[in-house]
Amino acid sequence: MTGEQARQRLSALGFEDDAVAVLVAHFEDADRRGKTGHGLARVAWLESLELDVRARPLLLESEQGFERWDGHGALGYLVLAEIVRATLEDPPERARVVIARRCFPTGVLGYWARGLAAGGFVTAITATSPRRLAHPAGGAPLTGTNPLAIAVPSSDGRPIVADVSMGAVTHGDVLAGRAAPEELVPFGGAQSHKAFALAVGLELLVTALAGPEHGAVLVVARPEHDPVPAFRELANGRRLPGDV
Repeated sequence: MTGEQARQRLSALGFEDDAVAVLVAHFEDADRRGKTGHGLARVAWLESLELDVRARPLLLESEQGFERWDGHGALGYLVLAEIVRATLEDPPERARVVIARRCFPTGVLGYWARGLAAGGFVTAITATSPRRLAHPAGGAPLTGTNPLAIAVPSSDGRPIVADVSMGAVTHGDVLAGRAAPEELVPFGGAQSHKAFALAVGLELLVTALAGPEHGAVLVVARPEHDPVPAFRELANGRRLPGDV
């Protein structure tokens, strides 16, 4: 599927032009970075859902260092896009914690973290999703794949963006037929209890702050130092997280 085809299909669903632009930009970036399970192929998945295409997120609470948002029926992509836009437009003096309840699907969290890093902010984002990871000992799924993205800006314009899901494969891979549902387990093989522990911690962190429906938590802060250029020099040309 091309970007133009995606625009046409999303418009046919009833999304307004600004929402279409946000969605296509996210999907195209995912494909460009090899995260095809979150790319343009997701348009067909959106077509299978019942969507309130006119919904927009609401800012419920705002004070120094803290915000609370409600997805209000909007796609999680659009919720995070609005949070990124609002944060860059009205940035924190030092740091801000942002809670987004009813925020799903959120897509590639590194994409949103990278946008905030481009504005000069150190950022950490995590989000919950449907329960798909079981305990390493077996049983019913207990947590989502619950990715965590960390972005650190750099004076050289090349931020480090680490974005890791706790699943050995993604649900997008399953949707695309590149992986079987039974392969969606905590990553790590014999050490999978470590990924499962992270998934549990993130599941309960987000749920404690955003409520029982899928949500997201962001921490955005102004950096005091510029560690990335020296780290890149130490890496001696090796590819680092977030590099294309």
